Amino acid sequence: MFTPPAAYTLVATDLDGTLLRSDDSVSPRSRAALTRAASAGAQHLIVTGRPVPGIRALLADLGYDGLAVCGQGAQVYDAGSARMVNSVTLDRDLADTALGKIEAEVGQVFAAVDQDGPDGRTLIEPGYRMPHPSLPARRAGRRADLWAAPVIKVLIRHPALTDDELASAARGAVGDLASVTMAGPGTVELAPYGVDKGTGIALAAGLLGRDPAGAVAFGDMPNDLPMFRRSGHRVAMAGAHPELRAEADEITLSNEADGVAVVLERLFA
Repeated sequence: MFTPPAAYTLVATDLDGTLLRSDDSVSPRSRAALTRAASAGAQHLIVTGRPVPGIRALLADLGYDGLAVCGQGAQVYDAGSARMVNSVTLDRDLADTALGKIEAEVGQVFAAVDQDGPDGRTLIEPGYRMPHPSLPARRAGRRADLWAAPVIKVLIRHPALTDDELASAARGAVGDLASVTMAGPGTVELAPYGVDKGTGIALAAGLLGRDPAGAVAFGDMPNDLPMFRRSGHRVAMAGAHPELRAEADEITLSNEADGVAVVLERLFA
């Protein structure tokens, strides 16, 4: 039987569908619960698929000055010093080849990229629709324009396939050219091969002098599985993807119902 550690040293939270409400806000109750955990000695570690430029305003609003794992583990960012600690890019020739292999299997897909760096842009090719309309993006005239600068990941959408179908087909097509994951509705992504939230949390935890096995981790989608597998206690949100629910130690309430706070209030009572 699984026995969680007596004391948690890390609180690892995904953002979309987990800590954030649908309006991209963090509720007062969740803020208070994170403060309570911090007062007990647990470091909050954000672990998100969003690239650094997509969360800097949120970090400032939270008063967050620690490390953040971004871009599906491709980036580790020090919010306190506004410095990129680590960044892994996806080879652009490999990425373009991977897209061609996917399209050979499933027909045309529409793509976007997150560029490298703290000020990198999200570029979207014609036909691609952003899953989070509130996130900034710039349109590219054609696919070749996506490769104008180094990128950390590629996002793909298909006009007919479900996310699960597209992710499965993409994994079979790309092999070791890239890591494929599903990060949310309409969000299938290609990252550098071997890079994921698990490698990201391991790197960040090491820099903090913490053991990821002492983490309580919260998530909702398959991209959170590598983080779950490194963590001591795994909490899936209500409505989480079945793959994540199958590996969770417990299921909490939804992000709209402060599911993260409910668990932290109990663990750090």
